[in-house]
Amino acid sequence: MTTELAHPPARLLSVGDAAWTVEFGNAIDPVTHGRVLGFSSLLDTLSNEGRLDGVVEWVPTFRSVTVHFDPLRTDAMVLRDLLAELAGKSGSLSAAGCRWRIPVCFDADCAPDLDEVATAKGMARDEVVCLMTETVFIVYMLGFLPGFPYLGGLPEALDMPRLATPRKVVPSRSIAIAGRMCAAYPWESPGGWRLLGRTPVRLFDAANARRPALLAPGDQVVWQAIDRGTFDAMERECAAGRFDLSSLLTEG
Repeated sequence: MTTELAHPPARLLSVGDAAWTVEFGNAIDPVTHGRVLGFSSLLDTLSNEGRLDGVVEWVPTFRSVTVHFDPLRTDAMVLRDLLAELAGKSGSLSAAGCRWRIPVCFDADCAPDLDEVATAKGMARDEVVCLMTETVFIVYMLGFLPGFPYLGGLPEALDMPRLATPRKVVPSRSIAIAGRMCAAYPWESPGGWRLLGRTPVRLFDAANARRPALLAPGDQVVWQAIDRGTFDAMERECAAGRFDLSSLLTEG
C-alpha cells in the first residue's frame, strides 16, 4: 500500500566517490522505514526500465538507502540531483514484501536464554513464547552476516539488553532478541543477542541465485512454535534440499 503523506526532505550524504546515502530520518520506526521501502521500490522500477545508467546496486537499512554507482559511467552530482528528486516523490510503502510463517523450536537446548528472559520479566516461559509467536515482525534490513535479518516489532515487555559477554559461538538458525529488535542467525557465528529459539529452515542458500537470502526488507515474519520431533524432521528435509520454502508463505 502506498501513501502520499507529507514528509521532511531526505538528506543526501556522499560516501566516497562511488556512492550516495539517502537518509530519511534518525529513528528506527515504521514510518521512516516505509520511506526507505518506497524509495527502494521506485529504484527497482527505474532500474528494470533501464533508467538508472551507472547505478550498480542500492542497500536499504533501517532509515536510509545507500546507492552505489560507477563514477566512470555517471556523473556523481547529476545522480545526486536525481536521487534527491526521486526521494521527494517516492512516498511511503508498507506491506511491500512476503509474509512468512516460520517454524521455531523453543525447547531448552534451542533456547538457552529463554528461562532467564522469562525470570527477568516476571513471566512464565510459555508467556514469552506466546508473545514471540503472536507478534508480526517486520524485516527492516539485512546485515552483519549474509541473510541476517533485523526484525522490528518486538513487544516492549521483552525488551532486554545484549549479553554482557557475547557468546563465541551462536548456533546457526538461532532466533534472538536484543533491545526492541529480533533477529535470526543464518550462520554459526559469535553473537551477544539472547537466544530464544531455533528454526530448522535455512535462512541463506548461495545456490539460489534469484533469492539467496530467504527474507528481504519489507517482509513480515510470524514465528510458529514446533516440538523437537518436528524440528528434527524438518531440519533433515531442509538439509537434503527437499523442503518446499513456498509452504511457509501466507496471505496474512
